[in-house]
Amino acid sequence: MRTSARAMATGVTVAAIATSLVIGNPLVANAATYPSDTAKPDLVSLLSGYDSFWKSSGTNDLHGTVVSGATLAQNDQLTSWINQNATKAQQFTALQDSEYKNAPTGYDQSSTVGQGLGDALEKLYLQGRQNGDLPLTEALINSNTGTTGAYVGTGTAKTHFSYPRPYLPTDASATLPAGDDQVNCAPAKVNASSLAGNRTGTAWADAKGNLTITRVPVQTDTTHEFSPSDVVLDAGYGTQGICTGGSFPSGHTTTAYQAGITLATLVPELAPEILARASENGNDRIVLGVHYPLDIMGGRMDGEAALAARWSDTAFRTGVLEPARKELVSYLESKCGNTLATCIAAEKPYQDNPYGGKAIPGGTSQIVTDRASAVKVYRERMDYGFAKTGTTGLAASVPVGAENLLLSTFPTLTDAQRTAVLAQTEIASGDPLDQSGTANGSWERLDLAAATSATVTVAQDGTATVVATGGTAKVVSGVLTAPDGTTVQAGSQLALAASGLTAGATYQVVLASDPTVVGTLTADASGAATGSVTIPAGTTAGAHTVDLVDASGASAVVDPLAITVTAAPTTGTPGGTTGGTGSAGGTGSTGNAGTTTGVHLPVVSG
Repeated sequence: MRTSARAMATGVTVAAIATSLVIGNPLVANAATYPSDTAKPDLVSLLSGYDSFWKSSGTNDLHGTVVSGATLAQNDQLTSWINQNATKAQQFTALQDSEYKNAPTGYDQSSTVGQGLGDALEKLYLQGRQNGDLPLTEALINSNTGTTGAYVGTGTAKTHFSYPRPYLPTDASATLPAGDDQVNCAPAKVNASSLAGNRTGTAWADAKGNLTITRVPVQTDTTHEFSPSDVVLDAGYGTQGICTGGSFPSGHTTTAYQAGITLATLVPELAPEILARASENGNDRIVLGVHYPLDIMGGRMDGEAALAARWSDTAFRTGVLEPARKELVSYLESKCGNTLATCIAAEKPYQDNPYGGKAIPGGTSQIVTDRASAVKVYRERMDYGFAKTGTTGLAASVPVGAENLLLSTFPTLTDAQRTAVLAQTEIASGDPLDQSGTANGSWERLDLAAATSATVTVAQDGTATVVATGGTAKVVSGVLTAPDGTTVQAGSQLALAASGLTAGATYQVVLASDPTVVGTLTADASGAATGSVTIPAGTTAGAHTVDLVDASGASAVVDPLAITVTAAPTTGTPGGTTGGTGSAGGTGSTGNAGTTTGVHLPVVSG
């Protein structure tokens, strides 16, 4: 195995890096500069719900007692199905996601999650890291040495829970494949015999209780997508670090989410896709048959708590995270040659079809084609459809500090408002590993993909309400009023005033009941706008609403303005026929609003 220049310089081989990481101990030796360098999350406490399903022997020998046979059986069933039904392409991706080659000569999970950026921006991101053009980003996100990418390790937690991996035989007399470490991985020494009773007689295990798992063979990556050289991809089934290392929680998944959440907070414009790709990284550990869904759920929770600790550290946030975000966005825009929004709109988004269209037991085929499906798949992998094991119907339970994960997505919201977004987008209580109501709060219920794709309205009293997810993250705080009253005669002008808009933006004024564009308003530098529009003479008398719609077709106000239209007189048309295109500070008494009568739009929600 080739040794990277960086590893050689520090006297650490790539093999040592890989072994250390797969058993949950990132090789990071940073001086304590920031408070969060030492104040790391306690993963054993965070994941203590696992003790409700399995009680280890306490000697880290992969033996113990089954506490909840039903939960562990569902864990087995899902693992075997995913391993048996993943496509060949997904198996190859899973091998790529298992790599820990030190950058820039190779790749790790902070490289593969970059696919969430989309086909064009991913290439730029990888080139920038490999060429040394993104030093701040590299130092932050690298899965071997990064200050967030390798922030927490799972070694202590793995030792505490000491659960055998899926591919390990329950039969102590089983024969290992050639090439395995016949001494350290010998079935007489390393096995899953404690689970034999829970597996025997099931459709996903053989007569001796060995789980049905197929090893994914060694392959060579010649794509050069993540490395300028060919790289041999090996899941490491027969290595001591894998066979003797506990399965729960997944160290690879923890690392994937540390990298994925880091990248999602640096480029919040693509956060849902990046997070979905991180969930694929975790799911790929099941594809290989080296982890279970519960392991992946635990790894996600680890990554969330880790990045929340970093983003909650003001000194680290301002000294490390924010400069890295500025560096990465500036670099991507420079190389793309346009604004980030324009570059994103022009590229092919992250996509995946892990099972060739087949649906996972109790779930879907987990196909990702766009943002909405990415958010949906992310949510499904949050609990993999497990039967509820805890109390259902509990109130939201957002961990302290989790709101800081939304700082780059919703910089204008307060901490309380960001907490409200997380509370309104989290999943229901009662899933395995849920700690709702405890001092830890529930990292299990935290749906970051939904939260980072939310449309949020902010009322005048400061109340934040999530009105939609799966789209572009935005805050709607516009207020639309009628200074001269909300009753207007058909064919007459209606005076409007708005506040809380985006400075300089132009909005269509839509009579939403039919819906008809009746004019425009343009906000001034303070986000305020005034003007008048003409209500079409043929408008039916009665209750109507007036809305402001932005360039994307979404409402720009918290609540549409309710108006009452009275019938036009039988003779004459008070107010004339020329409406006004309103502008900031203007009366809009002349313009083209009157000529827009009869232009119909699709129904605008609001």
